[in-house]
Amino acid sequence: MKILKGIMIVLAAILILWLAVAALVSGDFKYEKSISINAPAEKVWQNTNTLKAMDRWSPWNQLDAGMKKDWTGVEGQPGEKMCWSSKNKKAGEGCQEIKKIDAVGKRIDTSIRFLTPYESEADTYVIVIPQGNNTKVTWGFTSKIPYPFTIMKLFMNMEGAIGKDYEKGLSALKELSEKP
Repeated sequence: MKILKGIMIVLAAILILWLAVAALVSGDFKYEKSISINAPAEKVWQNTNTLKAMDRWSPWNQLDAGMKKDWTGVEGQPGEKMCWSSKNKKAGEGCQEIKKIDAVGKRIDTSIRFLTPYESEADTYVIVIPQGNNTKVTWGFTSKIPYPFTIMKLFMNMEGAIGKDYEKGLSALKELSEKP
């Protein structure tokens, strides 16, 4: 009986510590990557201002050439939506929808919802910034980790998890935009 009581006290202490630390860690999460492209901002913007345009350089298309995609809404307008499903677990299934487009500031904001391999949501964005003869593109996302799972943020390595995918996508955008 003493051993069981001791185990229960240790488990309770671990749970209390977990909850306390999780309360101190913000659930807000942000990740982004940038690249410099040797092309006019307007040309780069044409490759980023719709979901169909972004699909041309998406690194996740390489996971499944037979990925099923359904498009709805008006292309390049808030409400344009693309839902995908793949037999490849890494690609999974979900939907992405344009929430806001700022053609003057050259920024597109979308929401993305993953249904598999695990449920999650994020807000994504692409920002195109003219820099002389070049263009800087920043691609990123923000998300919220729910309490008490905020403690997982301390152990997450997003650079290792998706950094290569973002680099691959931005490199494909660069190649596409720099074509004569």
